[in-house]
Amino acid sequence: MKLAVWTYEGPPHVGAMRVATGMEGVHFVLHAPQGDTYADLLFTMIERRDHRPPVTFTTFQARDLGSDTATLFKDACNAAYERYKPEALIVGASCTAELIQDDPGGLAAALDLPIPVIPLELPSYQRKENFGADETFFQIVKHLAKPCEKTANITANILGPTGLGFRHRDDIVEVTSLLNDMGIDVNVVAPMGSSPTEIAQLPAAHFNVLLYPETAEAAARWLERTFDQPFTKTVPIGVGATRDFLAEVAEITGKPVQSDESRLRQPWYSASVDSTYLTGKRVFVFGDGTHVKTAARIAKEEMCFEVCGLGCYNREFARDVRALGKDYGVEALITDDYLDVEQAIERLQPELILGTQMERHIGKRLGIPCAVISAPVHVQDFPARYSPQAGWEGANVIFDTWVHPLVMGLEEHLLTMFREDFEFHDDAGASHHGGHAPREIGATPDVTEIPTPSGSDVVVWLQDAEKELKKIPFFVRGKAKRNTEAFATERGVTEISIDTLYEAKAHFAR
Repeated sequence: MKLAVWTYEGPPHVGAMRVATGMEGVHFVLHAPQGDTYADLLFTMIERRDHRPPVTFTTFQARDLGSDTATLFKDACNAAYERYKPEALIVGASCTAELIQDDPGGLAAALDLPIPVIPLELPSYQRKENFGADETFFQIVKHLAKPCEKTANITANILGPTGLGFRHRDDIVEVTSLLNDMGIDVNVVAPMGSSPTEIAQLPAAHFNVLLYPETAEAAARWLERTFDQPFTKTVPIGVGATRDFLAEVAEITGKPVQSDESRLRQPWYSASVDSTYLTGKRVFVFGDGTHVKTAARIAKEEMCFEVCGLGCYNREFARDVRALGKDYGVEALITDDYLDVEQAIERLQPELILGTQMERHIGKRLGIPCAVISAPVHVQDFPARYSPQAGWEGANVIFDTWVHPLVMGLEEHLLTMFREDFEFHDDAGASHHGGHAPREIGATPDVTEIPTPSGSDVVVWLQDAEKELKKIPFFVRGKAKRNTEAFATERGVTEISIDTLYEAKAHFAR
């Protein structure tokens, strides 16, 4: 564990909260010091939920450490049961409370409550948020799922959606529609929207759709071993993956593939004249393992981009992502340090970043467009509108999300190129208002200083060269700047003029 300005994943108890928050009839008693309740706010502030998470914190203080914190925990369990009357109680400790070794599971079991009590062992100093969600859901399924008869019609469970998940709410709708097109009903969606009673009915389904391996793979494997329920291995994000997913469902169920692709517009848009100029754009992909794997496939096969770099922050998927990197001819970056990611992006200078909220900030600093494809995300990535990532409509949404930053980037580049024109300069008024702000003829426009990176401090850009550099498209400007500075340094030139800029261009064009 380490402190950082940004983190890709929180501690495991946040993952447990994501599971509990998505469910109904479940309450989570968390042994935690005062201050750890910050996690409570993530769901109402970022996800814009209309109610607080079903979590009771013991919130012990420093002065309590010299007394009986175990009694505080037992009192909290009794109070939570009396107040909320849940169908099941899950109990655990935060990273700080773990050091006290009060054994929340044993303490809760000793209370002899008339409901299932599910203890969580979440090693806060070795594992992180996605593991916490995966382990919590696994323990809930293991404790509550019961043998039962299969449904008369072929049905499936959808496993993996949680609170604070990236577009989980809408992906459920899209995947349910895909299954319904094949005449397959959904038995239970879990953990999001399910109750302990419904968890008990999971074995009634004929198979499981593993929608998010990060948060449900352990449960899916246990259901396969215990109740002979196969689960899908393909996550239906992207056109090709959705078709592969449907073929996999057909193989499991024996039903023919049937799907309404009339809503699918992404293939046509990708092949249209307006999009072909984006062919070959270099993209850098980073996020959780599942979304990185699906995004890389979409980028290469469906958008005709070049994947110049990829990686993930959750080490549980490191092997898969490294193997994918070999397929794409790049070395995968496995790290949970956003500074490593920033350094890789700065070195590769992609034309588009596909990443998380962290990469969005990195892209702003480096002047590179970014589209968010994975958690962690901020409030803008929990839209009120229907905006899935999975299925046919998800493919349409992904096209819009990825292409628009590139298009807007080109528009900004054009505005920059023509910033001295009488219609587009900074002092000009809006043309649709019928006039322009006055400007002194012959006035020199303001020129924003372009920062010189460390290592090139001895090289100074003259004003005319800076202005000329800004006419170079944004997605290659960084590379042109670095090449010119390297060219100047090799020749002992300390001031870069327009002549130096074009000499460097001719040199590197050979």
